[in-house]
Amino acid sequence: MAISLKSTAAGLFQLKNHNTHSPSRFPSFKPLVSTKRFTPMAALATSQTLGISETFSKLKNQGKVAFIPYITAGDPDLSTTAEALKVLDSCGSDIIELGVPYSDPLADGPVIQAAATRSLARGTNLNAILSMLKEVAPQLSCPIALFAYYNPILKRGVEKFMSTVRDVGIQGLVVPDVPLEETELLSREALKNKIELVMLTTPTTPTDRMKAIVEAAEGFVYLVSSVGVTGARASVSDRVQTLLAEIKEVTTKPVAVGFGISKPEHVKQVAGWGADGVIVGSAMVKVLGEAKSPDEGLKALETFTKSLKSVLP
Repeated sequence: MAISLKSTAAGLFQLKNHNTHSPSRFPSFKPLVSTKRFTPMAALATSQTLGISETFSKLKNQGKVAFIPYITAGDPDLSTTAEALKVLDSCGSDIIELGVPYSDPLADGPVIQAAATRSLARGTNLNAILSMLKEVAPQLSCPIALFAYYNPILKRGVEKFMSTVRDVGIQGLVVPDVPLEETELLSREALKNKIELVMLTTPTTPTDRMKAIVEAAEGFVYLVSSVGVTGARASVSDRVQTLLAEIKEVTTKPVAVGFGISKPEHVKQVAGWGADGVIVGSAMVKVLGEAKSPDEGLKALETFTKSLKSVLP
């Protein structure tokens, strides 16, 4: 059963009707490449990967801004997702957000909704995603943050969910539909499992509430750049510059901006305004998920990622 709109993190996401339902039976994930390639040495990579806070600290010391792409797990299929994670990592992504497809994604616009629909239709579920990550995460040099709605977490059980995602190498978690008042259990279990719980603040968040959200955030503060759902936009609101300044007056935690950022000029602009990280979601999902073939999608993803990364300091 979907969480009501009233319980969303910022109260701004628009409730939509969805006809997407995940099948009752799911095929298990089959890696695109033979697991014989995963050597014991590669398995050491997970323990050597910096956490999200550590990644931001390192980049700050280098005078750099984090590039954070988002893709939907299982779109067009989990084998392609596995390869896409490696492409994003090799192109210099600093943190990767991986979306867990959900049938009632309140925060997501048409592009990511469609990706979730395609993914669920192919039988993607959390177990299959975790199986894929267990194989792929050790090969990556950057941390992964899961973007997941609260119902699937509750269904599995918060404690079990946190320990399970930790064991496959997840470093961070974004849960867009949980209000600050209901994050106590999530925060406690995340801390116990050394997973950084990212919190979202928006243009309509009152100042006092924004301060409380920032105080509770781990890893980084996720600044939603616009009112509404995710999706590419023609421009980034100048209000973001003011919001960044307001947040930075009350915290030294890194702030990453997302929602609506889809072009190199957007990335450069937001970085120039003082963001510590820039998140690109719908545009990445569209490039990968709507390509004529998985191979073409991966090639287009590589080209697009390099174009976005190239404009960052």
